Amino acid sequence: MAISFRKCVFTILTLALLSVLLAACGSKETSQKEETGNAAQNTEEASAGNTDASESDVRVIEHAMGKTEIEGTPKRIVTLYQGATDAAVALGVTPVGVVESWVEQPVYKYLRDDLDGVQQVGLETQPNIEEIAKLDPDLIIASKLRHEKVYDQLSKIAPTVTHETVFKFKDTVELMGKAMNKEDKAEQLLSDWDNRIADFKEKINAKLGDEWPIEVSVLNFRTDHARIYVTGFAGDILSELGFVRPENQQKEAEAGNVVMKLTTKESIPSMNADVFFIFNSDGHNADAEAIQQTYDEWTSHPLWQNLDAVQNDRTYIVDDVAWNMGGGYIAANNMLDQIYDHFELEK
Repeated sequence: MAISFRKCVFTILTLALLSVLLAACGSKETSQKEETGNAAQNTEEASAGNTDASESDVRVIEHAMGKTEIEGTPKRIVTLYQGATDAAVALGVTPVGVVESWVEQPVYKYLRDDLDGVQQVGLETQPNIEEIAKLDPDLIIASKLRHEKVYDQLSKIAPTVTHETVFKFKDTVELMGKAMNKEDKAEQLLSDWDNRIADFKEKINAKLGDEWPIEVSVLNFRTDHARIYVTGFAGDILSELGFVRPENQQKEAEAGNVVMKLTTKESIPSMNADVFFIFNSDGHNADAEAIQQTYDEWTSHPLWQNLDAVQNDRTYIVDDVAWNMGGGYIAANNMLDQIYDHFELEK
């Protein structure tokens, strides 16, 4: 009996001890779950707080017309020059309003799918202030060159940032990346561009060898004259790729001139270079017949036949939208694609 009694007492004490231990473990587990849950909740709240902070963050953007405060990430953007519209699409943004394209109206063909249904707000040189206001934008991208006189009006509608000109596409991408709170995307685009430039230089050097670098002229025939573009959109890209300019064009560029206007055929020798890239347009489709007549007259002249590019069969007709009218990041890549093709290089 004594032994049985001791066994019973031992069993009772063991069960009691186990109950205490189980209760403690359950309490600890519950406490840990509560702590984990509270930590997760705190993390979610902190994350939400960070998002709110990002959206309400006020940034000061320096640009050609001064400084502009922009809050958070703009959603309704109006672009007032071609390069800005192009850059918006490249950055993954569909504007709520754009200006009419120079040719292929109302929107360049290469951008039509991305801008389907987007509201037109007038011309690049004369945007419609009332139509812009109706769109209730939270950011306007403009150009000092085009819009200096209406900048104050635009700024009353929405925060407005400007680029000095309209053809410095890399500067436009950088400015818009800052203004639209998409700096990482802008940096990636510019890095991709730099990689393409390096790739072209490597391949053109391998193909042309000692002949590289070669002199280039960008020619444009109009209704009553011809032009040589010594700087500008195409000129800047060609220089970045490593092409060089004839001495007479270099002097014009150093003087700050974008184009050389040639009004007589006697000036044809000033075009001379190893390669010609030619686009025949002045921004008005209605003048196509007159422009073609100018081109035919100039290129049938004896002086034209003496030019190096003509004698070496390196005269290339190029797309005026990619080489001049588009003025943006996507257009620049389209232009570069054409240069790869003309020199039969693998892209």
